[in-house]
Amino acid sequence: MELNSEDGKLTPRVRLGRRLRRLRERRGLSLRQLSDRVGGYSHSYLGRVELGEQLPSEALVEALDAFFDTDGVLADLLELAHDTLIPDYSRKAISKEQEAQRVQGIASSIVPGLLQTQDYAQALLRRSLPNETDEQLSERVAVRMKRQRIFDREQPPFYWAILDEAALKRPIGSMSCMAGQMKHLLRFANRSHVTMQVLPFDKGAHPILGGSLNLHTSTDGGTIAVIESFGSGETVESPMRVMELTQRLDMARSLALTDDESLDLIRQYLGEYEVDDDC
Repeated sequence: MELNSEDGKLTPRVRLGRRLRRLRERRGLSLRQLSDRVGGYSHSYLGRVELGEQLPSEALVEALDAFFDTDGVLADLLELAHDTLIPDYSRKAISKEQEAQRVQGIASSIVPGLLQTQDYAQALLRRSLPNETDEQLSERVAVRMKRQRIFDREQPPFYWAILDEAALKRPIGSMSCMAGQMKHLLRFANRSHVTMQVLPFDKGAHPILGGSLNLHTSTDGGTIAVIESFGSGETVESPMRVMELTQRLDMARSLALTDDESLDLIRQYLGEYEVDDDC
């Protein structure tokens, strides 16, 4: 359990737990009594939250803020704790992602984070971060799923995704997991604000091999980019470098299949995963 950050300050996770414990003790409640009052969340779960060993779910925090009448204080601390799970190099870009009017991206070998199902993300992170506990992985998955809420906005951003065929071919998790991921891609591609293309194997090399690139464009036309590769990356704001990266994305896009061809290829992989899952 990481109680303190590198500079000696309490982490948001620990601050949240301590605040909850003070609120509970001021009411003279045991963990079991608090459990009964906030919807039956187990007392052991609440205890882990108080000790900073586990982050609470958003539903639990909402129930706790309402019960203690804390005007969203615990929710704010949870938001800060979630931020610490995002790499420093991409934190600024992801914060801008929430307000972006246009998002474009390509990932090499895996399905982009904004398109991943919960099962796929869990299986991927399990292999990527083998030393983390199930609880820690679940927290990271929750943050990834939370990012996808930008598409639930009244006016969602226009999203243009380019998928390397390797992301469709490489099984992450079970065959059922991959079938679910293919179905999700097909459903998502039917949204009016989404364009999805697949870059097929037979096109050979492309400019984003070995990494990923995302471009976020705001209402004023300003664009920032995030480059990632092997667990590291950077946010790019220099107009010249953003232009160069946009050119790379355009070159990759020029090699991709059309929308309809891409969906046909995804359906083909879906059929293969469903057949294998029945065996």
